Amino acid sequence: MSEADFPVRSAARARTLVELDGQVVRCRACPRLVAWREEAARIKRPAFRDWEYWGRPVPGFGPVDAALAVIGLAPAAHGANRTGRMFTGDRAGDLLYATLHGLGLASQPTATRQDDGLALSGVRVTAPVRCAPPQNRPTPGERDTCRPWLARELELLRPTVRCVVVLGAFGWQAVLPALESAGWQVPRPRPRFGHGVRTTLVAADDGAGAPVTLFGCYHVSQRNVFTGRLTPAMLREVLAAAAHTAGLAVDRPGAVAPPPPGSAGQP
Repeated sequence: MSEADFPVRSAARARTLVELDGQVVRCRACPRLVAWREEAARIKRPAFRDWEYWGRPVPGFGPVDAALAVIGLAPAAHGANRTGRMFTGDRAGDLLYATLHGLGLASQPTATRQDDGLALSGVRVTAPVRCAPPQNRPTPGERDTCRPWLARELELLRPTVRCVVVLGAFGWQAVLPALESAGWQVPRPRPRFGHGVRTTLVAADDGAGAPVTLFGCYHVSQRNVFTGRLTPAMLREVLAAAAHTAGLAVDRPGAVAPPPPGSAGQP
């Protein structure tokens, strides 16, 4: 099997999410991303010079029977590429997990490393691109090469997933064809991304199976937070609405704690 064929064939063979995650971490299909993720792991950021970086593709994180999926963009070079867990070790993850914790969907508000005790309830966090890209910008070709992993992950979640929150326009563009491959009908013209936008997709197989509701949300990047494009309250509102739609019990009152100071993250 060639490196280029690996995502398609390996994703199709995975019968469980545990099997899929085990195959994801072996992927070397995108030469530019492989080189970048490994260079970042070798050079390291000075603040993390004592870390042994993960330096591989990052699998999804959360229960295999999740009702809500949260889909970002790609691992950060010194965040998930360092820790090996989605949105762990950077400020974007600090905000996301603090918000999930405030809603009662995460066991703690911080995410620092794989063995920090964090657990999610009813929520799985993943991304359309599994390797850290230079400047946090995967190419369209890299997005498409990586799509089989996300499509199969959504297909395996299909018995339980009822809502998907997509963080950012890039993720939105990547998720729609993945959902189509996973068994849902995507209308034409395709729904456009926007913060707070929601659309419900029905099952493609003659209506059999549950529909899934798609929510748009600005990405939890430092840039969006620093400029005020996305506030903690805005993020909480979308996640609370999606969790409620998915049938998850959430703690609605209260404000989201700000991300802990001093953590590193993607811009």
